[in-house]
Amino acid sequence: MNSTITFNADGNGQCLYTEAIDLKNIGTLEIKRATNIEFNDHTQLWEVRDAKNNGILYQDASREICLCWEHENLQ
Repeated sequence: MNSTITFNADGNGQCLYTEAIDLKNIGTLEIKRATNIEFNDHTQLWEVRDAKNNGILYQDASREICLCWEHENLQ
């Protein structure tokens, strides 16, 4: 999977966290979750939920597919 780091004019970067590169080497990290992936017992599906408003963004029977969706759609 490819990862993209976007830097703002003030020098702060934003990306999906990955251990493919050691982000600590470029500065102090401040990590905030964009989504939460949790299993819904009632629907028997994994749900990708927006961390700010808890709305469902995507759901699938496979957690791995939800992780891939997160990576592809939140770059």
